[in-house]
Amino acid sequence: MKTDIITAEEAAPGNEVTRLGDAYSWQSIAFVVLSVCGLVSGIAYIFGFTWEGRRLLEGEYYWIFIGFFAAAAFIALPARAGQTKVPIYDGLAALSVLAASFFFAHNAWDMVQAGWSNLYLGILIWLLMMELARRSGGTPFLLVVVLIGLYPLVASHFPGLFMGVPYQFDHMIESYVFRAEGMMGITTKIVAEIILGFLVFAGILLATGAGTFFIDLANAGFGRYRGGSAKVAVVASAFMGSLSGSIFSNIAGTGSITIPTMKKAGYPPHYAGAIEACASTGGVVMPPVMGAIAFVMAITIGVDYATIMIAAILPSLLFYFGLILQVDGYAARNGMKGMPKEDLPSTRKVLMRGWPFLFVMAFLMWGLLYMRWEYYTPWYACILMIGLSFLRKETRLTPARLYDAIRQIGVLITQTAAIILPIAFVVGALTITGVTGSVTSGLVGLGGDNLFLVILFGIVACFVMGMAGLAIVAYIFLAVTLAPAIIEVDGLNTIAVHFFIVYYAMLSVITPPVGAAAFLAGTIAGAKPMKTSFTAMRLGIVIYFVPLFFLFQPALLLQGDLTPLLYVLPSIIAGIMLISGGLEGYLLGAGLVKPWQRLPLIAAGFAFSFPGPMTTLIGGLASAVLAAMVWQQNRGKPGLA
Repeated sequence: MKTDIITAEEAAPGNEVTRLGDAYSWQSIAFVVLSVCGLVSGIAYIFGFTWEGRRLLEGEYYWIFIGFFAAAAFIALPARAGQTKVPIYDGLAALSVLAASFFFAHNAWDMVQAGWSNLYLGILIWLLMMELARRSGGTPFLLVVVLIGLYPLVASHFPGLFMGVPYQFDHMIESYVFRAEGMMGITTKIVAEIILGFLVFAGILLATGAGTFFIDLANAGFGRYRGGSAKVAVVASAFMGSLSGSIFSNIAGTGSITIPTMKKAGYPPHYAGAIEACASTGGVVMPPVMGAIAFVMAITIGVDYATIMIAAILPSLLFYFGLILQVDGYAARNGMKGMPKEDLPSTRKVLMRGWPFLFVMAFLMWGLLYMRWEYYTPWYACILMIGLSFLRKETRLTPARLYDAIRQIGVLITQTAAIILPIAFVVGALTITGVTGSVTSGLVGLGGDNLFLVILFGIVACFVMGMAGLAIVAYIFLAVTLAPAIIEVDGLNTIAVHFFIVYYAMLSVITPPVGAAAFLAGTIAGAKPMKTSFTAMRLGIVIYFVPLFFLFQPALLLQGDLTPLLYVLPSIIAGIMLISGGLEGYLLGAGLVKPWQRLPLIAAGFAFSFPGPMTTLIGGLASAVLAAMVWQQNRGKPGLA
């Protein structure tokens, strides 16, 4: 009998992969100092504090923020794998970006009012941002930023819908670095204002022991069931992914613990890696916090964050439902068992110990949904969490823990800023050349006003753009090109269209041939990357078809008339059960599925779950026959539950 459990001590999330080394090394101390300065300036700007009777201007604050956290990034993020020391050239890069940014902050008023710019320093900032793009997102991300960023230079030479207004190099740099179309626009606003509080909140939660609490809670709830280690990994990664908003940091942090534990319990390396990759990917669209992409979506659509958060609930739950079912099916087929109940943490004791975390999460949702405090909410939640942490010695924010918390917060902000700031060049290129409108009309023209063809082109575009491993880049591009095209053809729900783009841009991180998230998890698991990616593709099957469902039935996003949920939601749940049973070879409640039954079961489940009366009826009848057949051939055998 195989047993498995992840202990709370094992599951304490580690820091991101940086070269900061020991907590009190010189680079860690310098990093913390820069992070504190950046956070203080952020708090002062967001809450309107004054200095000598004057508030920071938006441009001033943006450049101060960029200076501190870009400098911190050059200290924390290694130029190449395995680099543990900070070389002289990175120290010079940190000083250069800090000095240039403060010079720009000093001239921020003239920058806005009189069009002030400095070409040579602008080129320096552009080059440094390119290097941060490479360090944070890898070569694929760098290529996306560089190629699209240089597009204005040759925009007039492209044919048809890709033709745009050309720009000379100096004017392009001026637009990118000094104007609202580039670094002084939406991308810097996202990281420096909108999500800053959520990153701080995530760091405070981790510092006070939320990671341990979530693991203990998951163990108490799932540890005694078959495949418990994998189910705990799914639940823990969902929570941690929602808090951090980063697929790759979630895999590197929680995956370094959950993957070995799943392997020890009997899951093959490629399967364990695939589970972690899928669970971490789904966390980006898991309420309540989600990732930066949720805030970008809210701004792009012009709705508040609460609307986006509510819309994300059902799709994310359906995704994790399908993942849990497949994990359970594998455990059932292989006779895997959970831990004895007496060896698991008590749910009552876990809740008594961790109720402050649940209380603060509830407070966060109340502030977002009811009070509509928007991005002020996590700051208030941080104050509440710090206060509640003093109720127990184990969670109390002592000076040492506060230092560690600031260090962790700095890492979260630095890596997020290093990813998002270079996207300003992508946004700027699309904006100043005017290509977004031509791409929209071109897609509609290619589809011949046929909605299904436009959607097909859209899926391909989402996948190709998402190959860089950064869904936010793909979303920003496609939100201004593809989304209007789909809406124009058939007048579909705006929020549904934007979520459709997010989901299909996300799936490329687990899908071959790129599968960046699956490759990372496979590396940790010691498995073949491509095999891990194909397994992740199967485990994450819900991502591939649920976007089509809510595109045609926005009630699944809690939009419009919710009456269809009474019949659509049960059929989708049943359909996911059937699809998971066919993919894994084990149907919950019926037993083992014979090889020849698997493909028909998948097809019937998909038809049953598709939100259309005729397909649901046909799929439902076929599903009932197949499920009855599976149940009949396993009747009397143990282990059907």
